Formats: sequence, C-alpha cells, structure tokens
Amino acid sequence: MKQENIRNVAIIAHVDHGKTTLVDRLLWASHVFRENQQVEERVLDSNDQERERGITILSKNISITYKGVKINVIDTPGHADFGGEVERVLNMADGALLIVDAYEGPKPQTRFVLSHALERGLRIVVVVNKIDRPNADPEGAVDKVFDLMVELGASDEQLDFPVVYASAVNGYARLDPDDGNMDMVPLLDTILDEIPAPDVDIDGPVALQICTVDHSSYEGRIGVGRLSSGTLHEKEQVLVVKPDGAERRAQIRKVYTFENLGKAEVTAADAGDIVAVIGIEDADIGDIITDPESPVTEMAPIAVEEPTMAVVFEASTSPLVGREGEIVGGRQLKERLMREKESNISMRINELEDKSGIEVAGRGVLHLSVLMETMRREGFEFQVGRPRVVYKTAEDGTKLEPIEEATVDVPNEYAGKAIEVMGTAGGIMEHMASDETMTHLSFSIPSRGTMGLKTRILNATHGEAMLFHHFKEYGPYTGEMAGRKNGGMIAMSTGKAVAYALDTLQERGRLFVAPGDDCYEGMIVGESAKEGDMVVNVEKTKNLGNQRSSSADKAIQLTPPITFTLEEALEYIEDDELVEVTPQSVRLRKRLLSATDRKKAKKN
Repeated sequence: MKQENIRNVAIIAHVDHGKTTLVDRLLWASHVFRENQQVEERVLDSNDQERERGITILSKNISITYKGVKINVIDTPGHADFGGEVERVLNMADGALLIVDAYEGPKPQTRFVLSHALERGLRIVVVVNKIDRPNADPEGAVDKVFDLMVELGASDEQLDFPVVYASAVNGYARLDPDDGNMDMVPLLDTILDEIPAPDVDIDGPVALQICTVDHSSYEGRIGVGRLSSGTLHEKEQVLVVKPDGAERRAQIRKVYTFENLGKAEVTAADAGDIVAVIGIEDADIGDIITDPESPVTEMAPIAVEEPTMAVVFEASTSPLVGREGEIVGGRQLKERLMREKESNISMRINELEDKSGIEVAGRGVLHLSVLMETMRREGFEFQVGRPRVVYKTAEDGTKLEPIEEATVDVPNEYAGKAIEVMGTAGGIMEHMASDETMTHLSFSIPSRGTMGLKTRILNATHGEAMLFHHFKEYGPYTGEMAGRKNGGMIAMSTGKAVAYALDTLQERGRLFVAPGDDCYEGMIVGESAKEGDMVVNVEKTKNLGNQRSSSADKAIQLTPPITFTLEEALEYIEDDELVEVTPQSVRLRKRLLSATDRKKAKKN
C-alpha cells in the first residue's frame, strides 16, 4: 500500500556541487522560515567545521510540507571519507535528487554515490545546478549524466529520468534553462510527481531497521530509520533483533518524527515515515525493531564500512604540555574517545594492549582529522603518531592492503607530470581520456600512497590539478614505499626561536617556526634541503664585541615559515615522529626528544 502523503528523498552529489544550498532554498520555498527571519547560509551545515571547510560531514534529516505532502529530505556528505554515511542513509529513501554542476558535469564522487542509488533501484531526478555560472553547459551536463548511468548499468526506467535546471544560490528552479521562472516550485512539483510514495504495509507488524545512530547526553542513543510496516507507539514493548541474530526485549520510551529543521515528539508514527526512537540501550546500525508477537526479521543487512586507516592518540609528553590546553591527562583523553565510540559507529576505537594509547581507525586522514579538530576545540592537548593503513590477511595467508580508486583532472600540458607523481606513489593507470583542454586520468593506488599525494600533485601541476580518491577494495600488498626524502631540522634546546639564528638556518632549508615561537629539544623546526636530520640551535644570538663590523647593520629578512594544517602535518611526518595537537598550535616533534636517545635507538 502506498503512503501518498509522504515522500522520502536523499540528496546526493559530488562535494561542493550545491546540495546544502539547495536544501536551504527548499526550506524557504515551503515557508519554514518567517519572511523577515535572519537565517545563515547553508543552515544545515550547523557544525563549525562544516562551515569552515565548506563540506557536509554528517548526514542530516529534515522535512518540509508542500501541498499537504510531507517530504523527508536527507542531506548527505559529498566527500569520499564520509561515503559510508551515504551508503546507509540511501536505505531510508525511495528516490534521490542527483545534483550536478552545470559547468563541471558529473565528477568521480558523483559516480560513487550514483552507483549506490542505482543498485538500490531508487528513482533518480537529475538537478543541474549553477546554470547561472559563466560557461555553464546544462545540456552537456545532462548528456554526461546519461552516459554515466548507461556505464553504471541503469535500467531503462532509470534512464528515463526527469531533469530540473536550478540556481540554488539565486533560489530558482526551471524545467527549461531559459523559461524565466524565479522560484523553486518546479522542483517541488517534480519531487511529488516523480519520487514514488513509500510502498509499505500500514496494517502489518511493526518493522524498523536502524540506519543511523545519533547520541544525546540526556537521552542516550537514538536510533534513526524508516518504518517499513505497522504503526510504532511510544511506551510500546518491542523485540530488538541484532544483525547476528541475537534477540532481546525493550521498551520504546519516545518516538520522534522529523519536522522542518528539528524533531517533533509524537505518540505514534505510521509506516513510510522516517522516525527516531529512544529507549533501545545499545541501538546499533542494522538492528531491526519489530513486534514481539509476529516479528519481521527478514530485512537486508546494512554493512558498516570497514575503516582503512588508523592512528594512535596518546597523552602529550611535550615540555610545553598544559600551556595552551586545559585537558591534558591520559584518563580524560581515554574517556573522551570512549564517548566518541558510543556515538560514532563509522570509527573503530580501542585501547592498545600495553595501555600506552588509544587506537582510532577511520576511513581516511580527513575522517580522523575532523575528530582531532573537534577535540582540540574542546580544550584537549594530545599527541598522535603517523596514520597507518589497516592490513588484512587473506585466507591463503597473503597480506592484503586497502586499494583506492584515484581520479585526476589536469590541464593537458601537465598530464605527464601528474602521471609521474602518481607512479612514484604506487599508482597504476587504468584509464585516460582527453579533450581540448583537460585530461582525465584514473588510477588504482594503495591507500599508503595517498598520504601527502594532493600536495605533491598540486606542486607538480602548478595548482591546476583536481584529485579525488575513495576506497575500492582490499588487494595484495604492493611492497615497501619510499618515505620523505628530506631530513628535518631538530631543535637542540628549549627556548624561544631567535631571528638571528633563523636567518642562517633558512639558507639550509625551509623553516616551520617564526621568531618568538616556543621551541623545545626534539621539536622539528624546519625541513633540511638534504637527506638526514640535522640538530640546530634556534636560540643562537649574535656575539657582541666592542668592534664595529661591516655586517652590523645588515637587516635580517626572513621568509615566512610554513604552517601546517592538521591533515598536512599527519601526512608529512614519518614513523619516528609525532604531531603535537593543542587548541592553538600544531607542532611536529621526534618521538624521542633527546638526540642521544635517538642515536642509541638507531644503533639498536
């Protein structure tokens, strides 16, 4: 039976093609906000980091009401490191708006999210966004989407997709790029006409599969999913069936549905709607909540993607510990990460056997650095080692490592340089296509090779290349890889850096510190121009005599130091180095601070 008064639609696209801005416009069009209400741009990117980075990190559920029909909209991340979010939330949708940039056309991530949507048989509505851009080619973008769908094996029905042309920034949607319409009504009408209503059994037993887990410090774990049959009431006794078949009884304390930008508590929710339930203590992805009398247990399992990269968090042992952060203890660090383990199911968080630190495994460097950035903003100070990939062992005993699919779009004149850089990182070229200006390359590359790859590609192509990579599969181990060629400049003592000392050091490499910065023994203050580390004195001052020298009045001119973001620092360091993270600084240091200890360790 169809629930005609509900539509469940996911919004999928490549990173930065305008998903969140489009959702803003739909909210305005359905009069969620008052006419004079002050609303920030990209209202769904509510997290500070989402605003700063300009990307969506967490999928969000909202609902709008149009012509008496409730439209549940799921805004999904576009970045590959958060691809697992997309895979799961598509289970709650009956259709998807695929947003494509009118100038850029479909991109690598478009292929990734679209293949998942087609596999689930979702009805696709193509929204060609940014038609107001100079050089936009809306028709060309539609042709490319059609070719991509054919390549991904779409059915004839899916290939007959409706197209809406939009400019989310200017708040209009059109059925023809030049028809002059200036509101979002055509898109809302297309959603009602083209996205199928949920086909559910309203009178059947309760069946709800949890697709995402939220966490509230007041209510505990919140399970979110689409109710596929029956009516769910608050205070109802239910049976929880785990993916491994284990069963237990529980009581639903509260039931929420999504309304506008938030959740609304209801006494009962009908099949077809997306609901959030409170009361299931250890709610997890893939759990089925059903009627104890006539349980529904036959539902397709939801796989939570495997982490491919791990990093160890430790309490800071830096001489400067406690100067910038308020929370520095190992116990507090462990408690914070164990809280994260409760709510963040896409990460694997476990204490090391020797209790020296906590290992956190995620989907990539960006995924891990988002957690670090959140913690440093909360006042934590800690140190992390170099991210390492998570290996597996095949049945025949061979070592397997994660392999990624990397795509590079680069101007034709730099294609050779890009291929050379990818080759040195262990990439194997699988496809190459060129047009008048750009070359499109795709590679299969070990996850280890992607560390620091973006910086090297941008340097080699004068900042013109665009690189995207996402996890493909586990494949055979490809052997050792060369690390960083240049050695580091290591401070020999603790104190503040002096301009006079830095002036002589900058002739021998690139500096990471400025005059007046706090340094300590074992801290990496720069990169040497040669191989091998060198111990340097950053506190050296000019010897003052009573003779005048010809160079006395020479003005010191220092090149500005290189500053690292968290991701760049994690990709830069080697195995014997650490990144010290504080609320105000990101510092690089040696694992062993004393030069004598490092020499001893090298001998052993």
